[in-house]
Amino acid sequence: MRVAVFGTRGFPYIQGGVEKHCEYIYSYLADKHEITVFRRIPYVCQTPHSPIHFIDLPSTKIKGFEAFFHSFLCTLICVFKRPDVIHIHNIGPAFFSPLLRLFGLKVVLTYHSPNYEHAKWGRFSKMLLKIAEYISLRASNHIIFVNKYQLEKQNIRIQAKSTYIPNGVVKQRKVVQRGKLFATHGIKNNFILGVGRITPEKGFDVLIQAFQQANVSIYQLVIAGGVDNEHGYFKKLQDMAKDNVVFTGVLTSEELTELYSHASLFVLPSYNEGFPLTLLEAMQLVNKVLVSDLPATRLLALNEEDYVKVGSVTDLAQKIMEKLEQPCFSTVKYNTSSYDWELIASQTEEVYKNASQ
Repeated sequence: MRVAVFGTRGFPYIQGGVEKHCEYIYSYLADKHEITVFRRIPYVCQTPHSPIHFIDLPSTKIKGFEAFFHSFLCTLICVFKRPDVIHIHNIGPAFFSPLLRLFGLKVVLTYHSPNYEHAKWGRFSKMLLKIAEYISLRASNHIIFVNKYQLEKQNIRIQAKSTYIPNGVVKQRKVVQRGKLFATHGIKNNFILGVGRITPEKGFDVLIQAFQQANVSIYQLVIAGGVDNEHGYFKKLQDMAKDNVVFTGVLTSEELTELYSHASLFVLPSYNEGFPLTLLEAMQLVNKVLVSDLPATRLLALNEEDYVKVGSVTDLAQKIMEKLEQPCFSTVKYNTSSYDWELIASQTEEVYKNASQ
């Protein structure tokens, strides 16, 4: 099949959960099908030797307009090229899906998260995203939900053409030796780790406040992730932070694996999540985790003491101290065997076959 993909900024080496999701799935599918991925030029830093065909289109980094403009261009090209299946990631980029259907094209939508719940969007943007959700759910031939909770919220008609396929994780082993990353950023032996794009919905302000409130002075807080549009929020985090808080910026997968391998505790303080890839990665390599009590994190097999109240600095500070007071040999082995990218790619392929009929 000829499959066209948009709704992602692109890959490789572009941060974001959707970007990782696409990179892993299409790496598996590219040997079987003709995959074309539309990327946004301002984010593209490398084009690998790969069976995947990339089309790089002009874009902006203007929040809100970026995805809208890029998706419109992708829609026009798809109408002209007429692939067998068009796979759109996220509800915003699927705003023009009725136009694709009007020209007799088959559309698969992956619903990653209800983006309008993110704090970064204003009232008007949230309204547009809700309209996009309404349009895209009805116009798509088939819908993939990475979060079972979001699927169960839909009406019977939407559920009938939907499939639950979670995110996956690449199997990794712990890195024993500390690399140059630790010396470059002055990361010490004992540190708490947060990973994610620097945006308000990730709750890093809550994490910094809780870390400062907790009595854990021998630890550093390391936040790994880059800034795209939220420079004001990042400045706020920098103003809150002290010498024992380290911002690494965007890291490679290898560097992140090093950090996971040596972290004393991983914390996911998010207000919203679709299906958190960073948590899956941490479950393989970090002995202790703390996560916001969200429907998405409840889909994973964590212990009750691993959950914290969403947005509560006091609860998170208390839980951090409790976790770090546990002996270092007090570890938990989390089972991530069902989150296999090759299996997930195969399930996605079945959706394409059904949608293209």
